[in-house]
Amino acid sequence: MSMRKILAILALALILAGAVTGALAAQTAPAPPAPRFFDTAVEPHAKPRLTVLYPSVGTLKALIALKEQGLLPAANLEVVGVHHAKERTNYKDAYKYVQDQRIDWIKFHAVSADIGLADLYKSNAVTKEFEAIFAKSDGLIFFGGPDIVPAAYGEKTHLLTAIEDPYRHYFELSFVFHLLGGSQNDGAKALLEGRPKFPVLGICLGSQTLNVGTGGTLVQDIWTETYGKSYVEDITALGQPNWHTNPWRKLDPLDRKLLPYMLHPIKLVDGGKLAAELGLKPADQPYIMSAHHQAAGKIGKGFKVAATSLDGKVVESIEHQKFPNVLGVQFHPEFPMLWDAKAQYRFTPQDKDLFTVNGFLKAHGPSLEFHKKLWTWFFDKVKKP
Repeated sequence: MSMRKILAILALALILAGAVTGALAAQTAPAPPAPRFFDTAVEPHAKPRLTVLYPSVGTLKALIALKEQGLLPAANLEVVGVHHAKERTNYKDAYKYVQDQRIDWIKFHAVSADIGLADLYKSNAVTKEFEAIFAKSDGLIFFGGPDIVPAAYGEKTHLLTAIEDPYRHYFELSFVFHLLGGSQNDGAKALLEGRPKFPVLGICLGSQTLNVGTGGTLVQDIWTETYGKSYVEDITALGQPNWHTNPWRKLDPLDRKLLPYMLHPIKLVDGGKLAAELGLKPADQPYIMSAHHQAAGKIGKGFKVAATSLDGKVVESIEHQKFPNVLGVQFHPEFPMLWDAKAQYRFTPQDKDLFTVNGFLKAHGPSLEFHKKLWTWFFDKVKKP
């Protein structure tokens, strides 16, 4: 046999081997997640189903971290990430992450019906989608993110307000209004009227969305509007309980050991949900992780304040008075760094001692237990709506 024929046979064998390998890989590779889960969702569903807004890779990693801590009952929980097609976040990364990690308990649902400022607080093109998502879910979480468009609560835009993702806000604000109703349209019937114990949790931006979606407003910049400070150096003198995010990151951005957010105590309202439901007393003052420059102003219809900053000037939590399992927290109980016992930080460049966030929470009263109890309370409501 000539050398040319031998080479041809070897080449053909390599091609065939590649085809077989590719076929086997195709058989074993996970299928990409469907972008419209609720269209074919089986009803009634056997597992509790949690719907989350803003299902970015970061959000999914936070949920996975909760699972690793035993706080998210993923073995008996289905998570559906819902988003609007016009949001600026590239959710293809999240879809790919779920596919590559072979996560079978996270699904997705993209909404494309158009929505704008004029349509938020009334029946609109997304109403039927809101109704279907709500009917097929056992709980909802609105996660953190950028500043809400001030026009959505009837105000001009502060120079320090950054409008980055308006369609995300249009979608989520209208969803909140459909869920809870609001002072913008008293005649509208809230979806929760039919399921009053349905659990809804708003985190940071999510808490602000609960407030604005029901007719409330925001303080557009805490440091300038609430404390009257225009310079970062003056803000540092306010003291750590009033920082809400770390001002030293603006003054010394090259110091990677500076905590990028802020740990500070909050004051629980006596008899409020965070105290009564979690078995805490107002005197406990747990430390929380915050990362915001805005906060609730006028409180939305149906809500009352559940926690504040120590000086009482900044709203740290709101709870609904009619729907007992609807809660907004201005802080971040989902950040994976809360459970990290390795990464070390300091508050200011002058601090000599480093700390871990997990160690700090453990060393300050009921702070770590507070976060765990919060998630236990919420997921218990999801499992038993």
